[in-house]
Amino acid sequence: MTAGAGEDAFGDDSFGGDSAVTAEFVAGDGDIEASLRPTSLDDFIGQPRVREQLQLVLAGAKLRGGTPDHVLLSGPPGLGKTSMAMIIAAELGTALRLTSGPALERAGDLAAMLSNLVEGDVLFIDEIHRIARPAEEMLYLAMEDFRVDVVVGKGPGATSIPLEVAPFTLVGATTRSGALTGPLRDRFGFTAHMDFYDPPELQRILLRSAGILGVQLGAEASKEIAGRSRGTPRIANRLLRRVRDYADVRADGIITRDIARAALAVYDVDQLGLDRLDRAVLSALVRSFGGGPVGVSTLAVAVGEEPSTVEEVCEPFLVRAGMIARTPRGRVATAAAWEQLGLTAPPEAAAGGIEVRVNEPPQGSFD
Repeated sequence: MTAGAGEDAFGDDSFGGDSAVTAEFVAGDGDIEASLRPTSLDDFIGQPRVREQLQLVLAGAKLRGGTPDHVLLSGPPGLGKTSMAMIIAAELGTALRLTSGPALERAGDLAAMLSNLVEGDVLFIDEIHRIARPAEEMLYLAMEDFRVDVVVGKGPGATSIPLEVAPFTLVGATTRSGALTGPLRDRFGFTAHMDFYDPPELQRILLRSAGILGVQLGAEASKEIAGRSRGTPRIANRLLRRVRDYADVRADGIITRDIARAALAVYDVDQLGLDRLDRAVLSALVRSFGGGPVGVSTLAVAVGEEPSTVEEVCEPFLVRAGMIARTPRGRVATAAAWEQLGLTAPPEAAAGGIEVRVNEPPQGSFD
């Protein structure tokens, strides 16, 4: 089972100057998806603390000749959790079995997968917080004692048959670590949180990806794309492919800073990485609701999207960028949001405070 395209691309540590990165290999995106992923911890760019900790966990297990503790990786989408799981299996020299939480609806689904594991295998469960409760409870025993109990029959005649499971390492990935139950979280011997990437790290990722894609990418152009990638390798690689399309069709195929800026303008990605929907949310919040507070449901109606889309896709980055504040009465635009739209912020926003207007009815609730 192969994970989604271009989640990560990490590689050569050197960059700078005005030199371009070239490569002889040219293939379609579908042929190089696997090549964009790092194959070892040494190739993995960014997350230095996580890499160091994981290196110790894996090296210790190799010295003892046993399987490493179960690993839980948390963090926003696109930061390399799936790639890290693949690296763990590669570093151990074992097979990787991939599945996802939503796919494990019944305990029997998990039992079938566990029974096919070979000693030392790595089982990767993406979005593990969405695993069904019966399967989760079976996973408890498998993680601790490498055993599962299969119930045969129904009613008073039901019989529990214990099945031995080969020692394995579970790698769980989640974008919502708080949604994990306590018993499941406590059974992981090593937990790590993946952080957003710095622009220089994204530049290195982009330069390696450019080499794999056969794209001539200048250092200044990579800096331009990295600055609009929201600190996320997946977004950086996606923007690189779209800029490549623009350079191939409307230029000579070489990506310079001006070409990158023109391409990203076509795809509605501004200098901060905001796209059309992000700007629509900010515009509605500021222009339609005077900067708030306003509930997320009302805000979603104003931009013609589902509340979950606004809350899960747009809001995390806007909050992290300091443009939206979440308050008990709803969402409030900060001074940075007004400035981004070219408007003058009201005194309370400019001062960095949030005014509570007691004479106005609530316009929304904190979700």
